Amino acid sequence: MDNTGQPINSKSTKKLKTSRGIMLREHKHTQSIQISFTYNGVRCRESLNLQHTSANIKYVERLKAEIQNAIERGTFDYSVYFPNSPKIKLFSKHQVQKTIADLLNQFITLYKNALDNNKISPSTFNSYKKVINAHLMPSFGHLLVNELEPTHLKDWIVTQNKTAKTVRNILTPLRSVLDDALNEGLIQSNPLDKIALNKLLIKTTTKSTYEIDPFNSEEIKAILANCEGQGRNLIQFAFWSGLRTSELIALEWQDIDFVNNKIKVSRAVVEKTEKGTKTAAGTREVMLWPLALTALQAQKEHTFIEGKRVFYNPRTKTPWETDAQIRKTLWTHILKKAGVRYRNPYQTRHTFASTLLSRGENIWWLSQQMGHVDVEMIMRNYGKWIPDSSKKNGYQPSGNYDDFTPIDTEMTLKKEA
Repeated sequence: MDNTGQPINSKSTKKLKTSRGIMLREHKHTQSIQISFTYNGVRCRESLNLQHTSANIKYVERLKAEIQNAIERGTFDYSVYFPNSPKIKLFSKHQVQKTIADLLNQFITLYKNALDNNKISPSTFNSYKKVINAHLMPSFGHLLVNELEPTHLKDWIVTQNKTAKTVRNILTPLRSVLDDALNEGLIQSNPLDKIALNKLLIKTTTKSTYEIDPFNSEEIKAILANCEGQGRNLIQFAFWSGLRTSELIALEWQDIDFVNNKIKVSRAVVEKTEKGTKTAAGTREVMLWPLALTALQAQKEHTFIEGKRVFYNPRTKTPWETDAQIRKTLWTHILKKAGVRYRNPYQTRHTFASTLLSRGENIWWLSQQMGHVDVEMIMRNYGKWIPDSSKKNGYQPSGNYDDFTPIDTEMTLKKEA
């Protein structure tokens, strides 16, 4: 039959054109169309019992293109396309049987290459690698990718006593590899798309236990009294600069303006690697308070001649590399010696912010000093330290409005600019 459905003879067949790898075969009583392709280095020929029509030839051409595409993507299953072929046994050992572990290992390799080419930060790479090895591999790595069901994921989620944010972060690499598997034809749908994650997390997760817990003045005095030299300089500067620990580690002498009493914060060290600040707002100028300035002047005798990093590990006589190094070899020991309840070193930053707020400093200015984009973070984290006289005597205006006149906002902004 031709493309109208009518039978055609062998002479008409000779007029039909076929693409490379497709041949028309005449038999005693029937016709077939043979498709030819190479799979795993073997030349394969399979015949389809189809009449020689233009429509059938186009169908076989599309089928051949689909097969070649699947072979290139590594997803071709011989038994699916030719279930009765004797070659199935030959190729059974080559059938794709990728596990979740295979996909996650590919993910790690891909991101390691991105790290080596400075496309992602070390902290990002290490964070993904950590959750993959600690959570995803043990829970799902043994499963074939096409065996992973929404039920597996639901059962795992309801056992997690973690914050919603933490659970989502853990699942991020898994979602990525499953999306890739979907695009490659290894699965028909991403099982994570079939889960109402928010509903499960609301019932199963707890709020973060991290607490902003500043040191009071007596604790600060005790801490500083029980450390000396470079250790004291680092801790005193931390209490009176508000810098993040990663920014303290990266601080260089060239960043310090002793004439105008300020420092330029433009870099951080994370996972032993120097990078830019956490956000664009993190690149900033920070005013040097007297005690911060005193700490830097005392530190000069130790590292100023070297001319680069400001703070060194007193034990190794080399620059600090990680916050964990500071915590384990300096901070923990000093707090224990001082008899001060333990909090992590980042609380020095919280102490700086809460102290200035409690003394009435402007929150917009403080937000800039801390490297925040706006005051939202200040209000959310430190709002309870902002003085509120209304609790005792009602709100007291800061200015005198007996002779009230409207403010010329435009002129005021020009003067401030």
